[in-house]
Formats: sequence, structure tokens, C-alpha cells
Amino acid sequence: MPTNLPPEYFEVERRYRAAESVRERIACLEELLSTVPKHKGTDRLRADLRRKLSRLRDESKARTSTSRHESAFLIDKAGAGQVVVVGPPNTGKSALVAALTNAAPEVSSSPFSTWTPTPGMMPFEDVQVQLIDTPPLHSDFVQPELTDLIRRSDLILVVLDLQADPIRQLEDTMALLEAHYIFPDWRQDDPPDAQRASFKRLVVVANKADDADSDELLELFRQLIGEHWPVISASATTGRNLAQLRARVFASLEVIRVYSKPPGRDPDLSAPFVLKKGSTVEELAGKIHQDFRQHLLAARVWGSADFDGQMVARDHVLQDGDIVELRI
Repeated sequence: MPTNLPPEYFEVERRYRAAESVRERIACLEELLSTVPKHKGTDRLRADLRRKLSRLRDESKARTSTSRHESAFLIDKAGAGQVVVVGPPNTGKSALVAALTNAAPEVSSSPFSTWTPTPGMMPFEDVQVQLIDTPPLHSDFVQPELTDLIRRSDLILVVLDLQADPIRQLEDTMALLEAHYIFPDWRQDDPPDAQRASFKRLVVVANKADDADSDELLELFRQLIGEHWPVISASATTGRNLAQLRARVFASLEVIRVYSKPPGRDPDLSAPFVLKKGSTVEELAGKIHQDFRQHLLAARVWGSADFDGQMVARDHVLQDGDIVELRI
């Protein structure tokens, strides 16, 4: 039975998807419930919204009562992906996170100024990516909670000081990570003899590349470490290559942005759905709501289809920037 949802539902749903705090999501769910018409076709949708609302209210209460005891390393994922920023002391890691996001980690020339992780949101075009500044990696001690955070992340940025023996810094950093069974994803072709191994996408950021004079040093660094390592230079001080770094981070997350189009209306280009590369129309429908996935009748696609507005099957693979109109 069709749900016949009003246009207001999709507007509130857009705000719900963009909400970053539990309080905002609760408010949006309450508003969503008020926009859904009451008939048999919406019974499951309303029940699902009530379950989500109940879970969020319970979560809000639990956070309030346990906030004093909760670990600072238990950070909920937000945005298009969670990226942990790691590296040795004094590489400018915190300054880089501050330059890319709205976060304000302590920036200091002294080592070990960062003791707890600091999350911030990095804007890239029409999405936000979560970056987390972390305590510096050092052979004396690596917190187990830090390595757990790294394993849960979607991407690792290894920040090095291009002006101060970056090869040694990279070797030391990877030795610490690999001692805790964390390996770059390209090592899966030659896996270490450890069942606990966690393979992560990784980008090396050669920081303090303040001007064009550092380009020759960067090229030498690339040649010496080999083609396996994805490397990009940047400068938290001058802002050089920060735009390219934002784009590289998004590309390395291996996700796509897909925009919804309610039938008979213009597409919503303000808050895309973020999906893994290779996702299908059916998976998009399930991300919007399980009822949509179950009752999906047809879909029209602008972008990756042979022509704009083409009817496609459930298994049509979507591409970044596609506009999709679901029919249920």
C-alpha cells in the first residue's frame, strides 16, 4: 500500500539527515511523526519512526547520566566518514586539523600538547567529513583506546614534518601501528601472519610544505618510500594545498553523494545521501527507509543512466552526483 507522504516529510527528513546532535535528531523525528498521515500504508513507517525516537531519547538519557565516566576516545561517527589524524610529536598535526575544521585543538610547539582526541568537521563541497586530532604516537606508550579508535575509523591521515626526516617519521609511525596489528590496506596482497590484523585506507600528509621550494623535497620523499604510499603535501601555516587535501580525503573515503528527487518536484541538492562506492538504487532506498526498499516499484536516474530520467532496475549501480527519483 502506498504511503503518499506529503512534501513536508521530505524537507524534515533532509534536516534529520543533516542533524549532527542527538537533540536535533530527536526534534526532527518528532516533527516527522507529525507530518506522516495516519492510514494503513504508513503504519510501519510511523512505528519505525517511534522506535528511532525511543532509542534516541534513551541514548540522550544514558549520555547525560554516564558522561562523567565515558571515554574521550568513544567518538560517534559523523558526516561522510570518520578520519583519524595521527603522527609523531611536533609534525603540526593539531594545526592542520585546526586549519581544516571548526575544531580548536591545542596548538603548541612543545611535544605532547594533545592528550585527548579532538573531533572537528571538515567541509568539502556539500558534505562534512569528521577529522579527529589524536595524541602523538610515541614508542614510550600508545594508549589502547587510541588504537581502538584508529581501527574503527574509515581513513587514517599520517601527518609528517617534511622538513625533518619524514622517512624516519613514517617508519617509526608505521612500526607503532603495525605493532598493534594496524596495516595499510595495500598490505592485504601480502598479509602479515596475524589473525588480528586490521587493514585501513591511509594517506600520508607531508606537512610544513610551506612554499614551492619544498616540492623538490617532496618528490625525493616520494621516490624513496615507493609508489605504494599515497602522499600529498600541505601547509597548515600558509594554507598551501589545503583544498587539494580536502579533495584527497573525500576521494580516499571511497563514498559517493546521491541526491533524492521526490516525484513531481525539483531534486534536493542541499543534503546528499552518502553511500559506499558501488551502491545500488535498492541500497539507496534502504538507507532512506526500509519501507522504501521493500515497496520500491521503480526508479529514475539523472547522471549515470544512459539518458536523463531513465527508468532503471534495483541493481543499477549509482555514481557520485546522481539524482534519483524513487517510486513506491
